[in-house]
Amino acid sequence: MRGSNTALGAAGLAVFLALGEAVPRLGLVKEAYFPPTSRIASALWDEVTTDGFWSALGDTLTGWAVGLAIAVCAGVVVGVTVSIVPYLRETTASTIEFLRPIPSVALIPLAVLLYGAELKSVLILVVYASFWQVLVQTLYGVQDVDPVAEETARSYGLGTWARVRHVLWPTALPYVMTGVRLAAAVALILAITAELIIGAPGLGQEIAVAQTSQAVPEMYALIVVTGVLGLLINVGARTVERRALAWHQSVRGEVAV
Repeated sequence: MRGSNTALGAAGLAVFLALGEAVPRLGLVKEAYFPPTSRIASALWDEVTTDGFWSALGDTLTGWAVGLAIAVCAGVVVGVTVSIVPYLRETTASTIEFLRPIPSVALIPLAVLLYGAELKSVLILVVYASFWQVLVQTLYGVQDVDPVAEETARSYGLGTWARVRHVLWPTALPYVMTGVRLAAAVALILAITAELIIGAPGLGQEIAVAQTSQAVPEMYALIVVTGVLGLLINVGARTVERRALAWHQSVRGEVAV
């Protein structure tokens, strides 16, 4: 089944690349706006052989990784704390519902005023956007804890942290891993968006420079890199999720199939 899916995926990608080559060659769109696949591939090769490309890639990955790590730690800690402290969930519910829908890009002027085109500006946007993904999933996970198991743990005299470790965390972990996977994708999107708009160092800035200098093939080549990067991050996040939840019924059932 997996081999068949891989073959179908490869066939679909081949068709897509062939269309990308044929459409501009046939004059359906202007090559100045949408170069053929072969030209984009050539531009991509030229990019990856330069030091500037790898420096930009490193800057993007740094903003993504640091921002994601901060968001995950903060989201888990705040989510568990809000859930286990009496009345804190009700007290913070309206605040969370007010802050969560605010688009991260709306914070760009604030980030620029505070830190300009620096990594800190990127981190503000990445952390803010990713934090809510983890927090909400953590809250859902803790809410799903079996009350019978909770009461049983209390009756056996388990303290707060023991209940968190042995009862709450195993139940909430699948939700937390889902939040981390979603946050990983959101963090990459916001990192590149910040680089595009603010001008912070990274792939986003390189795309903006290529666009303004009319280097269209190079611009598409860098966009392809961001797509591949997103794909690798998603695959990596799913792999980590499967390993972290190897004991869980959903993952064991998936492996069995």
